[in-house]
Amino acid sequence: MSSKARQKGILDQLKAGGELSVKELADLFETSDITIRRDLVALSEKGLLVRTHGGAMLPESTSFHQKELRSNAAKASIGKLAASYVKAGDVIFMDCGSTVFQMSKHLRRLEKLTIITNSLPIVTELLGQPGFTINLVGGEVDAGRKAVHGSMALEHIARYKADKAFVGVDGFSLANGLSASGEKEASMTLAMGSRAKETYLLCDATKLEKESYLKFAPPALFDFLVTDKSVASDLADKYRKAGIRLVC
Repeated sequence: MSSKARQKGILDQLKAGGELSVKELADLFETSDITIRRDLVALSEKGLLVRTHGGAMLPESTSFHQKELRSNAAKASIGKLAASYVKAGDVIFMDCGSTVFQMSKHLRRLEKLTIITNSLPIVTELLGQPGFTINLVGGEVDAGRKAVHGSMALEHIARYKADKAFVGVDGFSLANGLSASGEKEASMTLAMGSRAKETYLLCDATKLEKESYLKFAPPALFDFLVTDKSVASDLADKYRKAGIRLVC
């Protein structure tokens, strides 16, 4: 296979499966780790992917729709579970992650709720719901992510306190904590997490013990890690022994 064909294949695999390791790609294309690393360097220099610790992922510009399609069943179960921790009358932060969005329809059971969010899909989903107050964070709109980011958005969040924050992440590991594909989303996660009494990190099992482009916070940022039932039992035990309150 030519390098051009292989590099196209790598991008197709990343679009379908999110972040992949060098070993996974080498096995898929039946070639060496060194060859894959060269391909990743070439694609990274063109801005077509972001190299991570031991692998690669698509750039931050990946659309909300593309993220929503990945691991959809797991994300739906996580969203339903996370929503069960919200009580009537709560004030909550919800970030723009596709897993956090999955909470939306399950919040309709509540008679009263205040939601502070930078997510346009969440606003669209819940706008007009009786008893709900929707507080849309102000700032620059990222059309691909369907979200509001920037310094003004961070200033907006800093004016409020919430009972709970529900945030997503691109990668989490015990050794390096939370990681993201770019500064925009990392800064929003930090801002929301620091202004809530309790922070829930929503993360499907495929992102556990994975490291993305930007390391930005220790595990102490969140109070609960909400994941899906496919998390390995030995990893779940390891997290619990480390003091992480795991919900799955």
